[in-house]
Amino acid sequence: MNEQGTVGTGHEHEQLGLSNGQVIDMYRYMLLARKFDERNLLLQRAGKINFHVSGVGQETAQVAAAFALDREKDYFLPYYRDYGFVLSVGMTARELMLSSFAKAGDPNSGGRQMPGHFGCKRLRILTGSSPVTTQLPHAVGVALAAKMRKQEIVSFVTFGEGSSNQGDFHEGCNFAGVHKLPVIIMCENNQYAISVPAHKQIGGKVSDRALGYGFPGLRVDGNDALAVYKAVKEARERAIRGEGPTLIEAMMYRLSPHSTSDNDLAYRTKEEVEENWKKDGITRFKAYLIDCGIWDETKDADLLEQISLEMKDATEFADQAPYPKPEETLLHVYAEDHEEEEKAWQ
Repeated sequence: MNEQGTVGTGHEHEQLGLSNGQVIDMYRYMLLARKFDERNLLLQRAGKINFHVSGVGQETAQVAAAFALDREKDYFLPYYRDYGFVLSVGMTARELMLSSFAKAGDPNSGGRQMPGHFGCKRLRILTGSSPVTTQLPHAVGVALAAKMRKQEIVSFVTFGEGSSNQGDFHEGCNFAGVHKLPVIIMCENNQYAISVPAHKQIGGKVSDRALGYGFPGLRVDGNDALAVYKAVKEARERAIRGEGPTLIEAMMYRLSPHSTSDNDLAYRTKEEVEENWKKDGITRFKAYLIDCGIWDETKDADLLEQISLEMKDATEFADQAPYPKPEETLLHVYAEDHEEEEKAWQ
């Protein structure tokens, strides 16, 4: 058996067109995102970084979605927990750690924005802002441009269920539905918006709201990597055919506090969190790979060692990197003087 190939046609990932090598790669990115999270928590507690927003419990869906997209052509508008996603589309552990340390080399904002606010031109990740769900209308705008240019690409946007009541969500969905735009809208429903449980802020399902805007909405198990992969892949194929948007609600659970400034036990019980750890998507995907005969504990230990070294390297690299210079504070904040270009258009 070639580990980078397939072992037959019976396994679920093979039926979806994924090779053994691809699903092992998916698992690697899930673990990399988890270990990045764990390292940042330690760094914050040690006073090395100021703040961290965790994505523990959401990596499975993020990585699976990334693998279902065209990572060479599509445009991405992730929200602030999507470490698994941005790593999967090409951001490096060093680059993410530069953001955590607020260093000048941070590709997201040059060290001038909070961590988790992603933006990378080379990877077609559009810069996000702190107000929640403002990225959804932007994703719709990218999809409109793609349609006008007749490009076979989609825009992919994520957000949390806590922000699904914002006007930006509804306005973006309505515009996308009216114009049948090639956009995939994925809600990472982690059950909590900071401290408010979903049942206290959402009537019904987020996915059901798509019907009001004229396009399909579906709910999937966000802890099931292959279910998410299938949903996003089919949504992309539908968008490329010109059939418009899809809203995907990936159900999951935030296993960590909202951020390093949050005490989650003030609004949920330790027992609830422990019960949901048993459903962790990474553990579930590892078990699947072992059941398929393409993974074992020895390989797992080797991979964890490699990732540990990668995290150590990224941390040391970012710690030693320079901070932004005071005179660079306003760089890329305001538009440059384009007086000559403006005269040419008058």
